[in-house]
Amino acid sequence: MSPVQDDHYDAVIVGSGAAGSLMAAKLAQAGKSVLILEAGPERGPQDLVSSQIWARRLKGSPAPVESVGRDPLSVGFASGSGTGGSAMHHYACWFRLHAEDFQVKTRFGIGLDWPLAYGDLRPEYDQVQREIGIAGDAEAEIWRPPGEPYPMPPLPVFGQGTAIKRGFDKLGLHTSALPLAINSVPYKGRPACQYDGWCDAGCPIMALGNPVAVYLAQARAAGAQIAHNLAVTRVLTTANGKRATGVECFNAQGQRKRVLAKLVVLAAYVFETPRILLNSRDGGLANSSGTVGRYMAAHSTAGVYGLFKDETAPHMGMTGGQLLNQDDYAKDPGKGFIGSSQWLIGNAMKPNDLLGIANTRPELFGEKLRRYLQVATRHLAVMTFCGESIVQPENRLVLSDRKDRHGFPLARVSHAFDSNAIRCWEAGMARGRAIMEAAGADETWSGGRAQMHSMGGAIMGASPGSSVTNSYGQTHDVPNLFIAGSSLFPSTGGVNPTFTIHALAMRSVKHVLSKWGSLT
Repeated sequence: MSPVQDDHYDAVIVGSGAAGSLMAAKLAQAGKSVLILEAGPERGPQDLVSSQIWARRLKGSPAPVESVGRDPLSVGFASGSGTGGSAMHHYACWFRLHAEDFQVKTRFGIGLDWPLAYGDLRPEYDQVQREIGIAGDAEAEIWRPPGEPYPMPPLPVFGQGTAIKRGFDKLGLHTSALPLAINSVPYKGRPACQYDGWCDAGCPIMALGNPVAVYLAQARAAGAQIAHNLAVTRVLTTANGKRATGVECFNAQGQRKRVLAKLVVLAAYVFETPRILLNSRDGGLANSSGTVGRYMAAHSTAGVYGLFKDETAPHMGMTGGQLLNQDDYAKDPGKGFIGSSQWLIGNAMKPNDLLGIANTRPELFGEKLRRYLQVATRHLAVMTFCGESIVQPENRLVLSDRKDRHGFPLARVSHAFDSNAIRCWEAGMARGRAIMEAAGADETWSGGRAQMHSMGGAIMGASPGSSVTNSYGQTHDVPNLFIAGSSLFPSTGGVNPTFTIHALAMRSVKHVLSKWGSLT
């Protein structure tokens, strides 16, 4: 569907991903008229096929992004365009940020603080955990911040996890089940996982807690509407820019539309939200602080690999992994750097693409690659490093000289890891290879430094002079304009961001509903 020009809604939400779908559900359940605008095509469970070719269709940014710098941010594999956004194909590795992640500046004198503490977000972590469902073992996860136990038992461990765990055990390191938003048992009408390792393709049986399976379904049931193939270009405001009145968008035929609303929520992908703000007004909307587009960040990452005599069944399990280690999470200056990290152990692998078995040895071609694949498809094991980076203002998204097909500037983002992130990653690689060797791998190696989980660009903060929003995602300059998603993060922590994205959105929508009269 396409909305009629100048239709009015209580709320218009840009983006149907993790944050947008949750906020739409809660607003619609409270009786508000809600329209979600999605730049990509419509998809449902019938469009999720366990195939690498089909999985690629779920990925890609709604508009091209020019990514530059020493460590350019990834635009491809983690993004998404279409129903459910990037959360349609996320790997469901769900962790809480630790208390120290919210106070990096206060505790360690670098980076930025959040305008809230772990305790402020704990109720929402617990609520989202109950509503979506997480499988795990809270007692074995000795590093886990306080919170309710997981509602489902952990998912099983396959050959990869068993092989790699030997190395952790031998070195006196701890492992636990990986907490995953994937059903280990039937949960709230959704079936249990069948462990075929196709999370990257979106999970057609809905065992994975993506938007289509949970909050988007709830939003639609409560009366929220979603319009696809509509690219939002700017937020509309009053003449003085102090109140949002709606958004401007273009349909697939290039026709300009206006959708008017009492409340506007930008829950677009991390590169799109600051781009929309910068295109909305000269100097950028909600940008009195000058921080729109600044503090772009990501986690450092690489895979560490081992070939074992045992058969490891690397195709089985869950794409995100089977086991977890966070023994190196504490931000201890004695390490020679400030940075948290974790290991995601035993990622399910397919022949090609992201986490592809062939991609683990990019230097091999022809007959050498064929011989390697014959062995690796049965005997390879992998674990993925996730390392913190300290946010820097010069890591920045700006408007490009290039324009989209509607005549609006595209995004250009520059990024380089700080020295702490690099040292954290180097220490991780050394630790990872030692673990694989201790596990008994006949051969072990690691990939090059890469990045994942882009964040920032519209950060929250306590001061309007140094941030875009307050702790609820409400922009300091435009009270009825809210930001949702990883654009808000003023620090990265060392864990995947999706659980925190949901928790922040839950806290935000509760605030919106409690203040609806004064906001609108």
